Amino acid sequence: MRVIRAFVDRPLGPGASIELPDDAAAHLVRVLRLREGDACVLFNGDGFDHDARLVKVGKRGASAEIVGTRAVDVESPLRITLVQGIARGEKMDWILQKATELGVAAFLPVSSDRSEVRLDAERAAKRHAHWRSVVTSACEQSWRARVPEVSAPQPLAAALAGLAGSSARWLLDPEAETGIAALPAPSGDVVLAIGPEGGWSANDRAALVAAGFGGLRLGPRILRTETAGMAAIAALQARFGDLAG
Repeated sequence: MRVIRAFVDRPLGPGASIELPDDAAAHLVRVLRLREGDACVLFNGDGFDHDARLVKVGKRGASAEIVGTRAVDVESPLRITLVQGIARGEKMDWILQKATELGVAAFLPVSSDRSEVRLDAERAAKRHAHWRSVVTSACEQSWRARVPEVSAPQPLAAALAGLAGSSARWLLDPEAETGIAALPAPSGDVVLAIGPEGGWSANDRAALVAAGFGGLRLGPRILRTETAGMAAIAALQARFGDLAG
């Protein structure tokens, strides 16, 4: 039996009755055709799934009652932050969606010397809101009850300046001497940097190295930006995370 999950950015708890946000109501009622009395699962990123049933469905909205709450623990023990050079359109959506499914904990979308996407303030705000929506939808599908943080798009230098000091930092580089099989187990969080379609420039690489990033080889072939990150994340999760068995 298919279980329907929906993200609701509201406080949730046993016995609570809530008016569903317009987007959640539209998805559950207009798209999935749920009716009064039908069951669903709501989550708000607090680490719990909240069993609910619809108690009112109307043309202008819907409300639900929380009938049970249970902890959900599907987060990887390997906490990965993905520093991702902003890619064009659907490529960026695909990266965010699949990386969320693979367990990435946070995203830092960055512009760099060779970025093909340039965002003014208005477009950046719209893209940020859209990317957050893509990530929450991926959490609905993949049963994650904690939503990865998606930072606003920013220049690479600003993102590097804001990184915590205790993380292991790796930069994909086909000419690097170290492969994933030779990496020591990280003692804390991991930050993985993936360039945009045009790759990192020499200046970008110098900034990454200065910020503590070491080169990491992922095999003999040159991968596209939307492939490289997913391959590296899957390999790291298989070696140090929760895809090992």
